Amino acid sequence: MKQTLRASRILNKAYECCKDYRHEFVMPEHLLLELLGDFNFNAALNIFYSTYQLEDRIKEYLESVESLPENMEYMPEPSEQMSKVIELAMQSVVSSSAEALDIPHLARGILSLEDSWAAYLLKDSLFGKEANFMTQLLNFCDFDNELQEKGVDSSDKAAWKKLVTCMNDLYKQQNPLIGREKELQRTIQVLCRRDKNNPLHVGEPGVGKTALVWGLVRMIEEGEVPERLMGCKVYQLDMGTLLAGTQYRGDFENRIKMIMDGVAADQPYPAEPQPNIVYIDEIHTLVGAGATSESAMDASNMLKPYLEAGTICFIGSTTYEEYNRYFSRSKGMIRRFQQIDISEPSIDETKHILRQLQPRYEEFHNVKYEDIAIDFAVEASAKHVNDRFLPDKAIDLIDEAGAACEVRCQMEEGRRVTKTDIAEVLSKTCKVDALAIAEEDDYQKLSTLNAQLSTQIYGQDEAIRQVVEAVQMSRAGLLDENKPMASLLFVGPTGVGKTEVARVLARELGIELIRFDMSEYTEKHAVAKLIGSPAGYVGYEDGGLLTDAIRKSPNAVLLLDEIEKAHQDIYNILLQVMDYARLTDNKGRKADFRNVILIMTSNAGAQFAGQASIGFTGKMSRGEAMMKQVKKTFKPEFINRLTSTVVFNDMDKQMATLILQKKLHELDDKLDAKHVKMTLSPEAFDHLLKEGYTAEYGAREMDRVIAQQLKPLLMREILFGSLKQGGNVTIGIIN
Repeated sequence: MKQTLRASRILNKAYECCKDYRHEFVMPEHLLLELLGDFNFNAALNIFYSTYQLEDRIKEYLESVESLPENMEYMPEPSEQMSKVIELAMQSVVSSSAEALDIPHLARGILSLEDSWAAYLLKDSLFGKEANFMTQLLNFCDFDNELQEKGVDSSDKAAWKKLVTCMNDLYKQQNPLIGREKELQRTIQVLCRRDKNNPLHVGEPGVGKTALVWGLVRMIEEGEVPERLMGCKVYQLDMGTLLAGTQYRGDFENRIKMIMDGVAADQPYPAEPQPNIVYIDEIHTLVGAGATSESAMDASNMLKPYLEAGTICFIGSTTYEEYNRYFSRSKGMIRRFQQIDISEPSIDETKHILRQLQPRYEEFHNVKYEDIAIDFAVEASAKHVNDRFLPDKAIDLIDEAGAACEVRCQMEEGRRVTKTDIAEVLSKTCKVDALAIAEEDDYQKLSTLNAQLSTQIYGQDEAIRQVVEAVQMSRAGLLDENKPMASLLFVGPTGVGKTEVARVLARELGIELIRFDMSEYTEKHAVAKLIGSPAGYVGYEDGGLLTDAIRKSPNAVLLLDEIEKAHQDIYNILLQVMDYARLTDNKGRKADFRNVILIMTSNAGAQFAGQASIGFTGKMSRGEAMMKQVKKTFKPEFINRLTSTVVFNDMDKQMATLILQKKLHELDDKLDAKHVKMTLSPEAFDHLLKEGYTAEYGAREMDRVIAQQLKPLLMREILFGSLKQGGNVTIGIIN
């Protein structure tokens, strides 16, 4: 049967061990003694029992077995029990569908023996936990196989080293640390203290906490640290690897103890011992790890003796949120660590970081980055990516843009990553028009925005001008960066195009339209749906509708329709949005409104609009009459925070004519799909205009007239009459 290399080596060593003792037969005890020399078997057994003690007990037994004379030539043969071990091991291979006989199969063979010293000694060491021991042994052997597949020879590694990563061996594969001199100096300073020499890096995700530790490792390896840290090894501890396969009480604790004792003893210069460093990323996961409901003993409590002894230094890293939620519960851990805040780098610092990393990404993707593309990646990610932090989000942009360029231009030489390439990657993640982001130098689209809106919205030139100016002002960088692009209140009677302006604006700018109908938020408790219910209430886990929508589409037109119908509490939420462009949901996550155009529509005072032309104020428009009522409806602090209040004109006959033409054009497009061409006589057009235009109901009446009088005629002919196969139709009017 096929054997693994390590199993063959152990069987050969057992044979040699038998010859060294000059025993006549190779016995299971010889095999067990040599198994103790295998690092996988040794590591698994060490969790339950001292391997040194078991080794002494086996040797004591072997020395009691009768030896053959020195001058006698012989060839040892397997004993009956050794043959039984091999037979049981082979059965174990078949039942487990393994490809070859390995160390766990030999161990299972020994444990399955009856009336054997080897089986007795091994079982006695395991205290009845044979199944757990076999699980651990299989885990170690599987992990060893993974290392060998990656080309790592682990045969000379101590067992504990398989559960950690030595960062000193891998630092050359990492990006170099750029900047962060103050934080790095403070970390080295804390490590050189006599007591409490354990730094704790706290910062938002992506600001470079792990990169800081890799930078420290590089300095240690290049000899740029104080003498006290020279020759230190930095071992990274991964909680996932530690917890994997720990089924029984005590397994997890044994692993931690084995690692800490190993790190403390692993000294290249024992005469002048330097404390090695254990780096624990996401250190908050230690609090509560491995604890049961009956016990307060968890991983963090197990580390306290090592934190006190000073034989090992610890570096931890976590985020502010997880520090407050988990780590701060363990007062003992806080006392033993020195907190170092890792803040987000500025835009200029991030540009410097990316310029230093640029050659590595150019070599990897075989491209060249334009200088303007690097600057743009930093500035655009800072502006448009709101839920992540520099430099991570800027590095992601240049990396993905490089990959996109590499895929798209495989055969080209001298491939260049431009500002447009960065913008295209950003547009996919931020749901904003790539052209709108990239071509800020090319204002052609913005310069024609007024004309584009005017061709689709009729008779509201002043309203369109104010909206376009607000957008252009924001794009020119003349507005406060910590406010929304615009906060507009649209006031006017129904059906004059308030909602339509928001729709067309979003379409022309190539951004999302997020619409909330405020009539759904008339109750006090319904307002909580926008930012999420408080803890303990129904719907807490669902989050807030408004905050989630903006987090998903941070570049958008936010339309709050018929704002006057909402409960008064809604205005308190909007004050914060209009003032600081921030909104915090029920879980403490922030939604960023800096790239949002906030539009609110209102029919407040519609009932007074009809009185506009009565008495001495006869020249006042309906919109202006409504505006007087708006000032009574909304609080002064709300109106004061608006960028602009836009009054929409009343519908007149000219506007109605243009709107009717637009509606008929939309109907023509639908008929084209059925190969039908419609011609409307002037009399029919006038009839639709007369029936559809009222100053009171605006353009919505027109939709009803077309739906009730014109479309049924066409429908009957298309389904049952002369237009089944398409054709031309002329519509006139009789009586």
